Amino acid sequence: MTRSTPDSCPGVLRLHEAADGPLARIRVPGGRLESAQVQVLAEAAHDLGNGDLELTSRGNVQLRQVRDAGELAARLATAGLLPSRTHERVRNIVASPLSGRVGGFADVHGLATDLDIGLQADARLADLPGRVLFTLDDGRGDVSTLRGDIGIQAVGDGFAVLLAGADTGIRVTPDEAVTVMLDAARGFLDLRAESGQWRLHEIPGGVEKVIETLDRSPAGAPLELGATHDIPIGWLEQDNGLVALGAGVRLGTLPARVAEFLAAVERPVFLTPWRSVVLPDLEEGPAETVVRVLAPMGLIFDARSPWLQVSACAGRPGCAKSHTDVRADLTDAVETGRALPGEAERPNPAEASLDAAEVAVAGRQHWSGCERRCGRPTGPVTDIVATGNGYHVDAD
Repeated sequence: MTRSTPDSCPGVLRLHEAADGPLARIRVPGGRLESAQVQVLAEAAHDLGNGDLELTSRGNVQLRQVRDAGELAARLATAGLLPSRTHERVRNIVASPLSGRVGGFADVHGLATDLDIGLQADARLADLPGRVLFTLDDGRGDVSTLRGDIGIQAVGDGFAVLLAGADTGIRVTPDEAVTVMLDAARGFLDLRAESGQWRLHEIPGGVEKVIETLDRSPAGAPLELGATHDIPIGWLEQDNGLVALGAGVRLGTLPARVAEFLAAVERPVFLTPWRSVVLPDLEEGPAETVVRVLAPMGLIFDARSPWLQVSACAGRPGCAKSHTDVRADLTDAVETGRALPGEAERPNPAEASLDAAEVAVAGRQHWSGCERRCGRPTGPVTDIVATGNGYHVDAD
């Protein structure tokens, strides 16, 4: 099937007209923000948006209800968050957040920067769809679970090359990794010219054809990639003796005021694809202070919190296609104890239409306002989907 509509992913220079107003998506390659950049985003959310920063499943940031797109672009450009007007939507690069600090086989953050520079340096790669995802996994298997289009995962002293979320068997050195990823992106563009597809996995035989363009032979048995992993939450001892703090963000919505407190710590902030943040390189005393101040403001440092097993689409009023305000319904389910711990349970098929107050589901779950199921995470998850007659529940 050839796509009949152009890729419409929003950016900073092309906003999405959501039901509640214009939405801007800001790419954050590798998820890294300097403290000054966090402050700029917080001020933009307060001055130009609805007062919140939305964290996305690709470690990016969204602002809703943008009132002055030109002023937003100017502020972001000054802060280094809009380095390219031609390539801004294609800089979808996710890297293992704890890389180089806690575990892993390699530090991939430098490679994420090099990949971003390489993307921007090639005028042709501006034509990549805004949905294409690059993943750089330091060997722990966290971001490879996202099933990106083009990726690498550390193995021994080199990297496995991943295409469409699977290991190709191709192995490259650290010095070759970025070059091979860029070559794979060009190969995908050649295929896309014929198919019009937005993602590599949508092209029949696409992976094999891209491998041919790389002119490399498999050199190892393909890795078995996991489906899930633990989100980095709480007190994390770094390899150098310092502390990183992992904090969950309820439904990925970070109030501007909380973001300002994060900026005030004066450490880099890593956005994760699980809509959480990592604040690294802290001494124990300052780390304790951060938890004491930010936990009461809503950041989640407890890995057992039910908020860490739930997610939702925008719902009403942000999306005109949604049947209801799914975030309000989900919040009520969490606060009344109906978002249950434990493994997901297959629902009773007879319960095909439930009122919001009747939904009680165990394990990882995603609430959607319609059958499109936007924002659904990868891996095993129970879908709670709104219809015109209530909710129905589907388990993997």
